[in-house]
Amino acid sequence: MLGITGTPGTGKKSIAPIVAKRLGTECLSLNEIARSYGLMTKSGAVDTQKLLARLKEDFSRNAVVFGHLLPYAVPPSALSKVVVLRCEPGVLKERLRLRGYSPSKIIENVEAELIGVVSSDAFDVYGAAKTREVDTTNSSPTEAASAVTEVAASRRRDAPRIDWTLDYDSGAKLRLLLSTAG
Repeated sequence: MLGITGTPGTGKKSIAPIVAKRLGTECLSLNEIARSYGLMTKSGAVDTQKLLARLKEDFSRNAVVFGHLLPYAVPPSALSKVVVLRCEPGVLKERLRLRGYSPSKIIENVEAELIGVVSSDAFDVYGAAKTREVDTTNSSPTEAASAVTEVAASRRRDAPRIDWTLDYDSGAKLRLLLSTAG
């Protein structure tokens, strides 16, 4: 099973179905599974322990499973590879704004992407041998799906990590990024 994760807005929902189709397998959305089992609150919070318990029956199937909750709900034994989708924080901020996210949710997710929260958690849970990052900043879903499919097929054990903090090396850049104004 291939896992795809990333901060909200990095492209999981657009890219995972394309990858699943190319791999000839089904595509499982963690959010949809949580919603179907009544494990998602109106605010979007999910009880990951209950989700994990419900998912165990699905882990024997070959599939592409995706969602930002992947590192918190899917055990390492269930996945052969994990791809973390990443997006430059300034671009992510605009994507989330266009989706109608609240200013506080935009900043929360931009901060998480800036410091690599989901990526770090994925590497911690699944290890460097299984986990890779793909930058979706300037890619169409089809182009990003090609990169993910290539990573899924690769046996390489080393890959560079993405570090957005290097691009935000001054207080002024950080204030602009994390501002809720216009």
